[in-house]
Amino acid sequence: MEKVLESSERILVCLSSSPSNQKVIDAAARMAEAFHAALSAIYVKHTDYDALPEADKIRLQNNIAFAEQNGATIVTIMGNDVPVQISEYAHISGTTKIVLGRSGARRQHFWSKAPLTEQIILNTPDVDVYIIPDSTADLKQQSQKLNLKSRIRLTWRDSLITLLLLAASAGAGFLFTRFGFSEANIITVLILGVLINAAFTVSPIYSIISSLSSVLLFNWFFVEPKFSFQTYQPEYVVTFVIMLISALITGSLANKLKENARHSAREAFRAKVLFDTNQLLQKAEYTDDVIRITAEQAKTLLGCDVVVFPLTADREPGGGIEPNSASNSFGTYGQDENEAEIAKWAFLNQTAAGAHTEKYKDAKSLYHPICMNGYCYGVMAIYLNGESLEAFEYSVFSSIIGECALALEGLRNAEEKRQAAIAMRNEQLRSNLLRSISHDIRTPLTSISGNASNLLTHYEQMDTQTLKQIFTDIYDDSEWLIDLVENLLSISRIENGQMDLHLSLEVVNDVIEEALRHVDKNASQHHIIVQPDGDVLIARMDARLIMQVLINLINNAVKNTQAGSEIRIISEQEDSWIYVHVKDNGPGISDSMKPHIFEMFYTGQNDVSDGRRGIGLGLALCKSIVEAHGGTIILTDNDPSGCCFTFSLPAEEVTINE
Repeated sequence: MEKVLESSERILVCLSSSPSNQKVIDAAARMAEAFHAALSAIYVKHTDYDALPEADKIRLQNNIAFAEQNGATIVTIMGNDVPVQISEYAHISGTTKIVLGRSGARRQHFWSKAPLTEQIILNTPDVDVYIIPDSTADLKQQSQKLNLKSRIRLTWRDSLITLLLLAASAGAGFLFTRFGFSEANIITVLILGVLINAAFTVSPIYSIISSLSSVLLFNWFFVEPKFSFQTYQPEYVVTFVIMLISALITGSLANKLKENARHSAREAFRAKVLFDTNQLLQKAEYTDDVIRITAEQAKTLLGCDVVVFPLTADREPGGGIEPNSASNSFGTYGQDENEAEIAKWAFLNQTAAGAHTEKYKDAKSLYHPICMNGYCYGVMAIYLNGESLEAFEYSVFSSIIGECALALEGLRNAEEKRQAAIAMRNEQLRSNLLRSISHDIRTPLTSISGNASNLLTHYEQMDTQTLKQIFTDIYDDSEWLIDLVENLLSISRIENGQMDLHLSLEVVNDVIEEALRHVDKNASQHHIIVQPDGDVLIARMDARLIMQVLINLINNAVKNTQAGSEIRIISEQEDSWIYVHVKDNGPGISDSMKPHIFEMFYTGQNDVSDGRRGIGLGLALCKSIVEAHGGTIILTDNDPSGCCFTFSLPAEEVTINE
């Protein structure tokens, strides 16, 4: 099999709103495939992006989507010097090849800047630049193309502000004249009015209107002959020109600063949304939480109604999950009649569909799949109502989608690991159970079968004593099998959460006495001593289950100590807990075995946990029962030798009303 070596080549393709930009992207994608190189697509967002015609924005959005479909990583940066910023990013990212379209623009004058392609070649001498014919539009011209209507947008608010500022500037000039101030002070006040006007109005046209009006006001009211646009002194012509230029420059700079501040605030807000999304998703523990957080953050970023179609059990995009918002009108039925069809198409093809895309372009919403490593987790729909997303907005939105997919991928991997661990544990338990039962159950079954065979074939030749011994052996073996089955059923019910506790107030010593009536018959060969507390101890318990705990612990001591050994059962109360100790003076348990003594199917080297033929269920069952009562069970060494099992139960007070 041919091995493909990883390439160190990195290809950067320039994005624009040009109709032929997709041809440039396609060429870069084919080049990346041929070189096995990483492909990035860069768009330099000009500060005048908002003034681009809507058709250009839609075309740019389609070009970005096309680049993503061809495996490109989208990069959006802010700036006005397109060639410099493309060159800087190429150096920082380690780009080896730049692909861009060739424009028909040429240098008009010897003092004008060189075309975009020439500037990039000059700024990146160590990078190969590939120029694809693209005579439809110039990349730089497209990025800086202005919508004239929006630049000359007139509003009553801005018009009123301009008139008031001009009146205020003229009024201040009259005051300066009355107090004998020089004309330089009046000019300064008028230019200040232009600066304030540029700061408080939206359209830059008002800065030009304010600049021209200030010059005319100065000539009309403050230059002899007053109330006319004539002047007796020719040098005032130079003053008017300088004043106009100063006012225009001041207004232009103020507008640029305001525009940059607005863009900076918007980018800071979007960056904060992306950062908050990352932080919130890291804390999310469930799939629904991840989806809801993503929907809320997308709605915060875009200011649009958002709905997410997560996967159903049959791997289909199901009903929508929305952020909690009273203003969110994107409800269960959505904004598109065929939203389920569009969401399913986007899910199956793992490609955005809907508004401003090639598929279902007449839809009111944009349907974006949430994908990671070829696995789709659902579809997010945003209601655009005919508008298009900015390139930077779309880039941040895509990042949010990526963060969501990454978080869902992490949860899916964690769930798969958990299920794998459960399956492994269940398989291990099953193997241990089969191994233990197949090994240990054979002895009593063989004994029962052999004794039954002897009875069938030699019953008449046996004396009474022999028959009694055979009957006793059969009974003991069957009792052992019954205990085994009972332990298996009990541990299964507890593990599955199906064991119901029937709690009642019980006297602890009575439960101990009753348990002693059901212990192993070999207990008569040992000295069993019960040491109750001086007071009557009462606990809330399920008496049947606690008896089973005591029987297992006492039988464990009987089977693992020599005949004639001493077994003590001590009960006492400390604060709000009752402690029951089962002590023996046998050989004890080694330190290496103590950490595993309560594990299911653990029998140890000498079968200490459940006796001669135990399969490691008794102590595990004891632990489960005690913990179900809210208590604990521990193993300690008895002094001077032997073991001490101690379990606790919550104590209860009984009030007797006379």
